[in-house]
Amino acid sequence: MQEASQQTAAVGHYIYAIIPDQGRRSLGNIGLEETEVYTMGDGRVAAVVSDLDSARIRPQRRNMAAHQEVLKQLLRDLTPLPAAFGLVADDDAAISKILKDNRTAFLDQLARVNDGVEMGLRMTWDVPNIFEFFVGAHPELQELRDDYFRDGGNLTQDQMITLGRSFERLLEQDREKYTEQVEAVMRGCCRELKRNKCRTEKEIMNLACLVNRADLARFEQAVLQAARPFDNNYTFDFNGPWAPHNFVEMDIQL
Repeated sequence: MQEASQQTAAVGHYIYAIIPDQGRRSLGNIGLEETEVYTMGDGRVAAVVSDLDSARIRPQRRNMAAHQEVLKQLLRDLTPLPAAFGLVADDDAAISKILKDNRTAFLDQLARVNDGVEMGLRMTWDVPNIFEFFVGAHPELQELRDDYFRDGGNLTQDQMITLGRSFERLLEQDREKYTEQVEAVMRGCCRELKRNKCRTEKEIMNLACLVNRADLARFEQAVLQAARPFDNNYTFDFNGPWAPHNFVEMDIQL
């Protein structure tokens, strides 16, 4: 009895990034489902892709880790334009059309981020209770709170709203003041800065920084300089280098 082997044909190309075209290049079997990652170019720009046997990509941890691993490998010797997770083109013709339709935009953005990496910089209040910390730091908030609790009773709903609004106003004022103070230092070593939304109440600042590869040591020194005026109630941490997600705009229509 003779067994017949059946090979599943690829149904599309998963897109990881856009890079300058340097001829066909293989990164090895590091893609989704351990598939080969390679480039498809038009002479000017190239898509970094792998073949898929399913048009549906689940946002599972292993898939997202594979996506990031490809970007990490690319970042070793160039700066890619990272694609959003889950971007799939139907076939070779679809990749060619993407490159043709977006060539000018891709080239402009590649020039913008060339030889740069993204670093993340966060600043937080390292205190047990952020409201009580603000009461101690802002006499007007302490006076308002003490006035409301002077009779020892429970706060009315209007008093709670007023107290909450005063706290939020002071919180945003301090965030803005400290962020501007840190940015003034970081501009000396960063090509671009972008403010991202704070994710927690204690977070003061969440900056994305576009930094020249050669300036990473200067970046670390600048973080130390920016942190110097703040006491132990404040924490700084940074991470990276990453592909420049926050400095790339890729509106790819499939």
